[in-house]
Amino acid sequence: MIHDVIVVGAGFAGLSAALALADDGLDVLVLEARGRVGGRVEARADSLGERHDSGGQFLCEDMPEVMALAKHHGKTLVTTPIDGAFTLQPEMSEEDSRALWDANVAIRDRMNAIDPADPAVRDLSVWDWLQRQPDDVDAKSAFCSTVEGLWCQPIDAVPAWYLIDNDRRITNEVSELQYFLAETMLALAEDLAADLGDRVRLSVPVQEIRHDEDGVTLMTVEGPFRASRVVVAAPPVVANRIVFSPPLPATLATALGAWRSGSVIKMRLRYARAFWRDQGRNGMVLWRDIHGLFVCDTSTDDAHPALVVFIGGPLALRLRALGDAALRAEVLARIAAALGPQILEPLDVAMRDWVDDRWSGGGYSDIVADFSAYDAEALLRAGTAPIHFASSELSLSFPGYVEGAIISGRAAAETVLDAFKRPGGRDPRA
Repeated sequence: MIHDVIVVGAGFAGLSAALALADDGLDVLVLEARGRVGGRVEARADSLGERHDSGGQFLCEDMPEVMALAKHHGKTLVTTPIDGAFTLQPEMSEEDSRALWDANVAIRDRMNAIDPADPAVRDLSVWDWLQRQPDDVDAKSAFCSTVEGLWCQPIDAVPAWYLIDNDRRITNEVSELQYFLAETMLALAEDLAADLGDRVRLSVPVQEIRHDEDGVTLMTVEGPFRASRVVVAAPPVVANRIVFSPPLPATLATALGAWRSGSVIKMRLRYARAFWRDQGRNGMVLWRDIHGLFVCDTSTDDAHPALVVFIGGPLALRLRALGDAALRAEVLARIAAALGPQILEPLDVAMRDWVDDRWSGGGYSDIVADFSAYDAEALLRAGTAPIHFASSELSLSFPGYVEGAIISGRAAAETVLDAFKRPGGRDPRA
């Protein structure tokens, strides 16, 4: 059987692409390497039997596509608890804390005001650029922590031009932590997959894509699958592990190889009561002396108080090298110093180490780590017929977020549909 399109990957990018193609009448098949859908979005049950987001989780009202999907599928928005004071470590006065936060934002705004094509930053890492700024040590440290926490990379590995271009596309005016879904973000991905029915095949990793003027053949452990076109909806680092026969054009192969995965570990701590609120705190903790550590309250209600902990960048690599027990002890000790000794007595600790995840890389998204690969994203978005690429990293809006994955998947679908409708192509609606 020859399908119109095969989509490789059942994360939000792949599912969104497949749904758009199927809605326009194409015969679509989705091949997913994992035994589940969702990609970097995942849910697991803790020792208390509660299903929680162990991967991508948050959304906000400035992300219209994921918000619309959540509404359409009847998902329950939970407002992330923010009432009360956030906690800065080491402690500072409230006045000094606000001043430090403002200084951090000012650095980010100053960087984003630069044209990413400016030759002055083309060879600079974010660290190089930061050292040239007039800000004080504390402000620079706070900015460094922001970068390593969000991009999950050493700050000296991130090209300045890439961060500027990437950050400009993250346009929310309200916090990206505004909401999460009571049913979990994975439940929304499962809804999308349900809409595709038996067109989604799980546990079928694609090892090789053979392509010629007649279409593509995807080689898998279950044998070959044929299609006219393929959408590779996987993070660039993962997509780069697929063998393409014949090899991709040199410029496209270079673009695909220009990316690097980050490092992130996510923890969820459950307690009998939200004792931090007794102190007037909202559970959010930021460290200015430790880069890449962040805590926030993700309680669904008063009966289920929880904190989520993100460990990103070099810190994630250092702590995981200690082993799970030592990692847990160090993180809990750090949070206890901020919120009190009750932290040391959780009802449950759930940890998801994404660093060596086989099918999605180690962070929220890959970054372009080749300082000279200025056109890597554009080349991958263009693809090379009959091969197309989609992933949150390639989105023109909200790269690195579920919102970006949806947008990228739908954009790839539009490119495929346009190709079918050109002279010589097959209009699926004919």
